[in-house]
Amino acid sequence: MTTPLLTTPLLIRALQGETLDRPPVWFMRQAGRYLPEYRALRSQAPDFIAFCLNPEMAAEATLQPMRRFGFDAAIIFADILLIPRALGQDVWFEAGEGPRLGRMPEPDQMRPLAASAGEHLSAVGGSLSRVRAALEPERALIGFCGAPWTVATYMLDGEARTIGKGERTQARTYAYADPRRVEATLEVLVEASAHYLKMQADAGAQVLKIFESWAEGLPDDLFETLVLRPHQALVRRVRELGVTAPLIGFPRGSAALAERYAQEVAVDAVALDTACPLEVGRRVQAIKPIQGALDPLLLRAGGEALDRRVDQLMEAWGQGPWIFNLGHGILPDVPIAHVERVLTRIGAQ
Repeated sequence: MTTPLLTTPLLIRALQGETLDRPPVWFMRQAGRYLPEYRALRSQAPDFIAFCLNPEMAAEATLQPMRRFGFDAAIIFADILLIPRALGQDVWFEAGEGPRLGRMPEPDQMRPLAASAGEHLSAVGGSLSRVRAALEPERALIGFCGAPWTVATYMLDGEARTIGKGERTQARTYAYADPRRVEATLEVLVEASAHYLKMQADAGAQVLKIFESWAEGLPDDLFETLVLRPHQALVRRVRELGVTAPLIGFPRGSAALAERYAQEVAVDAVALDTACPLEVGRRVQAIKPIQGALDPLLLRAGGEALDRRVDQLMEAWGQGPWIFNLGHGILPDVPIAHVERVLTRIGAQ
């Protein structure tokens, strides 16, 4: 039985290729520190990972921006670095410092754990089920994973935290110096991520997103081996597992290579980052639906410059299919009034 059009979420309709009266809208990191209700909730958890793996708390964090702003989609509150934990690598978060990882196990040690990643992270499924039960039928629920290369950069970087800190240069050095080990790691991550996404779809996620946060600065050959091939394999494996939910790929920082990504990876839509030229976005949009790409810093700044850029995006990509979003995650110090201003500008509030 198909969902009646009136209750089919706008996000799903855009991913199916429809051009709508207005673009559906949600923001990356829309649940987070810029909301006072989130800060109050987060203070009740002993640490960040415990917060992510508490279904009641994670579901509440996911729903908070939906209550305040009425976005067209909720994205489950979790973290891309839950997968390394499922594969046996130590992961922790230090206040004011961000994630820290211990030494990465060898691929042969991680491989037997890959198929059970979804089971290991079933708490995220519990969060999804709670959110889906609370959301109105016209609002979509998004699950996600980190892309294999992005997750691998953190896992590999855990072996040499003092080299290339914050730039992932050590991980890229490994890609040149020890390509077989990196390839084996990516293969494990493809399998683990596929099972993780399968679990999320079974728990109620209607859309799945692959976050490739570290596609930036890769030459053509590395982009092919580290981004294109693993994404192709991940999409293929997800479909083999019976998942039919639409997939959004986000090759952040890929610039003109985003067009090649759209052509060669069987995702249903491509999310574009802040630096993507409007014309490149148009070319990608001619291939499949797009998402993006307002600058989070402009959302922080607000004012007439924010209005102008929203109007530019609407003019350039509003013929659709297009999902309005940021080019990266919302910043912790963004004024709530600026979010409301954007939603009013595009007719979503």
